[in-house]
Amino acid sequence: MEFSEKLTDLRKKAGLSQEQLADRLGVTRQSVSKWESGAAMPELVKLIALSELFGVSVDYLVKERMAEPEPAAPEDRLSAQQAARLEQKVDDLTRCVKGTVYVYDSRTRIFGLPLVSVRLGFTRNGRLSWNNVAKGIIAVGNAAVGVVSLGIVSVGLLSFGCLAVGLLALGVVALGLGAFGVAALGYLAFGVSAVGVYAGGVCAAGTEIAVGVAAASANTAVGCDAEAPRVLLWGNGLSREAVEAFLLEHHPNLWRPLLRLLSSIGANLQ
Repeated sequence: MEFSEKLTDLRKKAGLSQEQLADRLGVTRQSVSKWESGAAMPELVKLIALSELFGVSVDYLVKERMAEPEPAAPEDRLSAQQAARLEQKVDDLTRCVKGTVYVYDSRTRIFGLPLVSVRLGFTRNGRLSWNNVAKGIIAVGNAAVGVVSLGIVSVGLLSFGCLAVGLLALGVVALGLGAFGVAALGYLAFGVSAVGVYAGGVCAAGTEIAVGVAAASANTAVGCDAEAPRVLLWGNGLSREAVEAFLLEHHPNLWRPLLRLLSSIGANLQ
């Protein structure tokens, strides 16, 4: 009996669907389907988790000729102390092989995704597989994908991280419709180095408006060292009102909150 057949049999005896088994193991349903079809084999950590879940040995799972063990007689069963030591050894082995990754997926799901998904920690080889990526409505992890995401690498509608990509992105490096970061690239971009249609920062480049110490724009620029067809140089200082009046003269329909933000940056150039 092959591993794929044993896994299918054990899952059905436990009354679990492929999706329920996947949730317990922290993998996708497609992974379980591949294991049961014989197209793939789980990694050692998942084999250990399966053996614990179904109460069988790893040897039974991977050796074709090994039959399912009969239930042990009461006198042969492990004592509570022995069981605790064995469980500790399994935990130590798991940490050694896999590293330490805290995994949590809420039971509440929206459109098939957990409301909250967490994947925090490290792997032994320092690499993240797709199974170690937090994926949910709210995702938190080393790598996170969600509507709201927080991680070293994060992708989402609202994204926060060292590398953030999203509709609204805040990070060391940020890419999005609205991007805020040390290096920002977006339609609205603000940061030490900012590139966008509308950009503000120390070094800003924008196709419509750029406001910064060093500012360059295809149309309108405000800065100490600015280049554009329409330029307002900082000189000995600019007031917020002066920057606002200049921008309104050339962009009368500019969104007012954006106008105030750009004017504030222009008035505080040093």
